[in-house]
Amino acid sequence: MQLTEKQTKIMDAEGHVLVTGGPGSGKTTISILKAAQIAGCGLRPDQKILFLSFARATVSRVVEAIEYEQQIPHEQKKRIDVETYHSFFWRILKAHGYLVGLPRQLSILTPPSEAIELSTIRSGYAPASKLNNAEKAEKRAREDAERLRLARIEGCVCFDLFAQYTGDILQGSKRIRKLIATMYPVIILDEFQDTNVEQWRVVQALGEHSILLALADPEQRIYDWIGADPKRLSHFKDAFAPTEVDLSTDNHRSAGIDIVAFGNDILTGKFREEPYRGVQIDVYTPNFNQAFSALVTTTYKARKRLINSGREDCSLAILVPTKKMTRLVSDSFRSPLAGMTKIPHAAAIETEAAILGAEIIAFLMQPDMDGSHFKHFIDLLRNYFHGKGGDNPTKADLKEAENIQKAYNDWRSRQAAGKDINKRSILIAIIAVYGTTRKIVLTGDPDKDWRAVRNILEEGACPRLKRVAEEVRNIRLLERGTQLRQELSQDWRDKGAYDNALRITQQAFVREHFSTNANPESGVVVMNMHKAKGKQFDEVIIFEGWPIKRKGQPPYNADRIVRYNSRKHDSDQSRQNLRVSITRGKFHATILTPKGDPCILLIGEG
Repeated sequence: MQLTEKQTKIMDAEGHVLVTGGPGSGKTTISILKAAQIAGCGLRPDQKILFLSFARATVSRVVEAIEYEQQIPHEQKKRIDVETYHSFFWRILKAHGYLVGLPRQLSILTPPSEAIELSTIRSGYAPASKLNNAEKAEKRAREDAERLRLARIEGCVCFDLFAQYTGDILQGSKRIRKLIATMYPVIILDEFQDTNVEQWRVVQALGEHSILLALADPEQRIYDWIGADPKRLSHFKDAFAPTEVDLSTDNHRSAGIDIVAFGNDILTGKFREEPYRGVQIDVYTPNFNQAFSALVTTTYKARKRLINSGREDCSLAILVPTKKMTRLVSDSFRSPLAGMTKIPHAAAIETEAAILGAEIIAFLMQPDMDGSHFKHFIDLLRNYFHGKGGDNPTKADLKEAENIQKAYNDWRSRQAAGKDINKRSILIAIIAVYGTTRKIVLTGDPDKDWRAVRNILEEGACPRLKRVAEEVRNIRLLERGTQLRQELSQDWRDKGAYDNALRITQQAFVREHFSTNANPESGVVVMNMHKAKGKQFDEVIIFEGWPIKRKGQPPYNADRIVRYNSRKHDSDQSRQNLRVSITRGKFHATILTPKGDPCILLIGEG
């Protein structure tokens, strides 16, 4: 590889380095080459280079890039560790958390479990949209206090506390700072612009003894809502006086086309007159049927274009502004209008409901070892409704959880009194479907047995369990070769039953969060625009909603890229979100926007 003058400057730099540049500018590639260079001549036998990124997708891509970089010797590749910030923080917490008052034995409080633990607090408040500022502050304070209690008393630490406690450990112990620097004398910080205040504390501590290579795109900061600071790059410069290299004019991801140029022009609102190669803007008639028909047709064309290109394992992403639209698009692909052909796809939805549903199915595969199986099943079903909404549970879901518990308590009271179950009890349908699952003759094939249980829930007469089964279809757990499949099979071989199916499944989700192994994106995938960060696809289609009047007021829709689609509501954040989404495409990007009221960000400002 012939290095440019800027790339050579990075390779030759000593001490801290700050590399800035847009999507596809080569920040990651040059950082890998520099890491390999240091690994080849600047490390002791027990030392490694550490590469940190926020997104698992990015981590997986970096691991893959290192593996296939032919000019890097195998021995040097083995000396580059790649992981997420979260997994690195967790390693420190497990080893040294006791120094900041945490129990010796720690466990991770996953988002679904966190939602369950906080459900009691959240059930006492109206939806967030109806709370005033004082009520929001009170609710947030109570939630934060409970998170801290769970961590300090029960040793259950949620992800949001990882950076805080890691910062406390590092800032409080010079010995640990030196220990980490001895292990990792050079640390690469990907997506540095998105670090929040607690993560910045960690970086400051690491930079005391380790050399830092920060990779950043100041225009790709899309996490302001969780505390990313627009002044973070200035903080880094002031703290470490790094060598600075700007790669913003380079483009390696989509060379020969104008996707990156178009993305950059979105930031300024100044568009050129000639067309942008690889960028297409289409409009649709703004009503449900015609909007989704247009999307399906556009997707057909994109798939055909990719197939005709001759590329293997082509990838096409449908990117939408909201979680609600992810589901709507997925439904429209499964059951297209007017007899159109279904589109096979994967949907990247919020996973809380799917995870909690998977726990229910796993538990239904377990035998009843102590006579309390049904009670535990009811507990899991109640937890499903407590936690399926994540940070924003609906009143309906919280009420559903309450109703299930009340029905169970009433049934048990009637049993104790020698009475039959109330004929109108919601438990009747639940018991009937549960009973059917207990009659399944399991085979020892985890995939087959899992689908058998899920199908009973899906086809049974209980609408609550039917919804559980439908959610579980949104995640793929038992693909051949997965650790979960192997562990369930081993459980069966050891016991002749799935004695530990629930525990094994819960552990699988924790591992999944930290996993650096992911298959490259292929086929059609539907996801929220925020979820696309760190990913890349052969093509992307960005699909936004259309104007909806609310009580006669100006057109509003949360499913739009800019909610009111007006200059007044335009923001740097919305421009950055659209730019990030567009630049996920390597060869082609299409934007679908409503006719008569196109996305305001696509209209030049003069």
